[in-house]
Amino acid sequence: MPILESDFIPSLPFRNGHVNTVFRPLFMKEIHNYKRIRVETWDHDFIDLDFSTTGSNTLVLLIHGLEGSSESKYMISAANELNAIGYDTVSFNLRGCSGEDNRLLQTYHSGKTEDVDFIVNYLLEHYDYEKLMIVGYSLGGNLTLKYLGEYADRVPDKVVSGIAVSVPVDLASSGKLMATLKNKIYMEEFLKTLRQKVLLKAEKFPEFNINKDKLFKAKAFKDFDELYTAPVFGFDSPEDYWVKASSKPYLLKIKKPCLLITSLDDPFLPEECYPYKEAESSDFFHLLVTKYGGHVGFISGFRQQDNRWLEQRMIQFFKDNT
Repeated sequence: MPILESDFIPSLPFRNGHVNTVFRPLFMKEIHNYKRIRVETWDHDFIDLDFSTTGSNTLVLLIHGLEGSSESKYMISAANELNAIGYDTVSFNLRGCSGEDNRLLQTYHSGKTEDVDFIVNYLLEHYDYEKLMIVGYSLGGNLTLKYLGEYADRVPDKVVSGIAVSVPVDLASSGKLMATLKNKIYMEEFLKTLRQKVLLKAEKFPEFNINKDKLFKAKAFKDFDELYTAPVFGFDSPEDYWVKASSKPYLLKIKKPCLLITSLDDPFLPEECYPYKEAESSDFFHLLVTKYGGHVGFISGFRQQDNRWLEQRMIQFFKDNT
């Protein structure tokens, strides 16, 4: 029954899920020292990886969330903290998220685990690491969990463990919650960049005849997934995409030590995204649920040095499971 107890106790202002969600991206300062490598893919596209190395024999693969990148504050913070204890890191910019549009009409989605599998095998084939761990945030966390379950029988032996943070493991229920009034500001921020990317794709691929009027009127993920994700990636509908891309059905298939860290006051996650039963039934899938923390927040206080609980908890799990 690998359900872990939480010791996360933030100061008063950060006991609000919205405050904890927005504080990291808006106010925290993080500096990185990346070296970018471009990887050519099997389908004539490219994926940009940003390495931050210390000369370690252990590598941590970091995967960002929806419309994030290696520049996301949580990615830089993790790279810095992991470097500080002697681990190398590589930040995986999902297709179209590295600052340059990818070559194909297809970009990325919540369940596109073939890209994770490709990058994991690329790293192990081209670099001499003894161990590889994976950390995914939100959408990237869904990819991490789904990959470890879906590919359980062929995950390389050198992949020793994984961690996922603030994950909508059930995309349908999370999508419905995100469409509510309380999440309108978040939704519009996501749709702002998604619209821009799709409009660029429409210019580059005239045969992709998207209804621009509907795109501009899109108010929820269902609208966007109906216009772009489902038809471009071959799903029958947004609902078909959500079912097939969700990581929840794969949690009991995971055969590597894996931890999901999530908070009860996450404004993006409904009840269906807290997989207690799966954790209780698994020898490998661990669950740590905090009372506070927001979405990929877990900020304790205003001082930068007080805001490393998430990274410290990750490091402890890796040390206990490698």
